[in-house]
Amino acid sequence: MTTMLTERIIGLRCRSCSLLQPRDERYVCERCLGAVEPEYDLASLAASDLRSRIEQGPPTLWRYAPLLPCAEPVQGLAVGWTPLVQAPRLGAALGVDDLWLKDDSRNPSLSFKDRPVSLATARAQELGLDTIACASTGNLAGAVAAAAARAGLRAFVFVPETTEASKVAAAAWYGATVVRVRGNYDRVNRMCGTLADDLRWGFVNFTLRPYYAEGSKTLLFEIAEQLGWRLPDHVVIPVGSGALLTRTATAIAQLVGTGLVPDAPCRISAAQPAGCAPVTDAVQDGWRAVSAVRSPDTLARSLAIGAPADGDASVDVVKRSGGAAASVSDAEISDACGLLARTEGALVEPAGGVVVA
Repeated sequence: MTTMLTERIIGLRCRSCSLLQPRDERYVCERCLGAVEPEYDLASLAASDLRSRIEQGPPTLWRYAPLLPCAEPVQGLAVGWTPLVQAPRLGAALGVDDLWLKDDSRNPSLSFKDRPVSLATARAQELGLDTIACASTGNLAGAVAAAAARAGLRAFVFVPETTEASKVAAAAWYGATVVRVRGNYDRVNRMCGTLADDLRWGFVNFTLRPYYAEGSKTLLFEIAEQLGWRLPDHVVIPVGSGALLTRTATAIAQLVGTGLVPDAPCRISAAQPAGCAPVTDAVQDGWRAVSAVRSPDTLARSLAIGAPADGDASVDVVKRSGGAAASVSDAEISDACGLLARTEGALVEPAGGVVVA
């Protein structure tokens, strides 16, 4: 099964220097230490019966298996294929025609993070690892813990000491070992980077990152299919690490490259809280390189990533797609969450309010 589903993978391509490397356990470029990403043989996929294979697939993100770098695990959570909901009352309030919301709160751990974790967990199982781990602002901790529980793996999650109690409790209920670290997310992230070099664990946002990040693109795959195999005109994305935003661009390129959708403009815009807006600041300051935010301070804690791994790549995607970037205050975020609840009956965490604000 693994061979069948990964036969379209050419290798891992470095985002910085473009070196193509074998698909093995590496997670950075052997030449420049840049980020690597799976590269697919899109021409072969375009010549296959790809659309019918997808439409006959399961109602999960694994329906897109030919465009994913791992085989579906035998024991995994049912993640993805979440509702795309039209939001006419919210659209009227905002002055936006034909507005849709992608409701990833329907995922098993109630967040979008189940998508990348599904791919990371599948890769960990392919490698024979018995432990997965992560640095998290909250949602990723729950997703890793849930996936590990289902797969029979050990889980260790490292979170800032200020992480919401409910998110810490959820990870613990799934059976994960929760380690609270003094300091912000970026300190936790650096610590996990050191541990990843010393332990044979699958750190989903380090050693498994090339596969972890690929899970994010399934959200746009679903949106295109749910719209009748066409691209949306404009996508607004809440940005923390930037993986969802950059992989949205990847998804568009792969959908067009395989002939699943007609080529059409799709703007990709970034939304961030004012208390942690490194990507937005870079866009609004002449498309410069991203500078880290040393002390993030925002109600939207799941977006409080001061040094985003995909920060510079996010700026590039926004620019190339003709998108924009905005940051909003905590007061605006709270008001937006209330507006969404009143107009569409949807309760969201602050990160969801960021895109509405």
